[in-house]
Amino acid sequence: MLRTRPPFRADHVGSLLRPAVLKEARERRARGEIDQAALREVEDREIRRIIARQQDIGLLGITDGEFRRSWWHLDFLWGLDGVEREVLGEGITFAGVKTRAEGARVTGKVGFSTHPMLDHFRFVQANTTRLAKITIPSPSAIYGRMGRKAIDDAAYSIDQMDEFFADVGRAYAGAVRAFADAGCRYLQLDEVYIAMLCDPKFREQLRARGDDPERLGVIFADLINAAIADIPADMTVTMHLCRGNYRSTFQGAGAYDPVAELLFERIRVHGYFMEYDTERAGGFEPLRLLPGDRHAVLGLVTTKSGQLEDRDAILRRIDEAARYTDLDRLCLSPQCGFASTEEGNVLAEDDQWAKLGLVVEIANKVWG
Repeated sequence: MLRTRPPFRADHVGSLLRPAVLKEARERRARGEIDQAALREVEDREIRRIIARQQDIGLLGITDGEFRRSWWHLDFLWGLDGVEREVLGEGITFAGVKTRAEGARVTGKVGFSTHPMLDHFRFVQANTTRLAKITIPSPSAIYGRMGRKAIDDAAYSIDQMDEFFADVGRAYAGAVRAFADAGCRYLQLDEVYIAMLCDPKFREQLRARGDDPERLGVIFADLINAAIADIPADMTVTMHLCRGNYRSTFQGAGAYDPVAELLFERIRVHGYFMEYDTERAGGFEPLRLLPGDRHAVLGLVTTKSGQLEDRDAILRRIDEAARYTDLDRLCLSPQCGFASTEEGNVLAEDDQWAKLGLVVEIANKVWG
């Protein structure tokens, strides 16, 4: 059955490969060769182009491809009160590849006043005939990567961590409400650090730095609930679960079983974008816990390579997932964004559109 409310039967995580003209403009802006207005002109033109392309393919949830961002998460975090950009000693390792050495540092009380991404959303909304979707990092992003190391003692002492997390929840609630007030009715929280709790190695890393993985999972879940506590009745909030996506590499592995109850029984989002493109994500068994009022978007099409999936193989995987939950509560998407950072994954733009087209084609066949 066709869904008129998100998540849609054919959906996507949000980020898209940056075209060369946009990358060049951003580099020229960084060197001071053009001003912000000139960069914005290029961004606007390219975003209008990919909005039209998404609509032509048949997608119903439309994003700006995150074209105005460098990172999936940091650009948002840098816009919160009390958070600043930090240059790190080295980047984060993804299957042997290191990211750029940038991060977010908490230097004051975390809060929300306003944010540039509100205008990013308004631009998409003004330029699409369909439903504009905004993606922002889940609240765990402010702590999950670096932990206590990213927080100045002058902002929050070790004894004030409960206050820190409460402030993060309030800041996110303010941000989500601001998007709602701007007209947003489809918001996605990109959640890495709950998904990474599926990985035993990551759990050990958390313990080594002094965190309890079980307690931290509950904190992250409750922050999501705090963030969406004040949304309008007609607003949909989904979460995307990711084990890392940088230049076609990953960071973690592990089935959803360790976090299934947390996801499906504690967190109160409307839908879950779930990585299922490789064996790294385990089987579909955790879907047996999917509540009757939620939807799981199966990420069966990989964004990490340009090879187009076999249509019949995807259909068989959907049938397999439907053994554990109702087919009507399932949707289809790529497993992640195509460019979680501006570098993008290792595939061509034509490959990207072919994969999104395949998602729409298969969804139409399965659900009509």
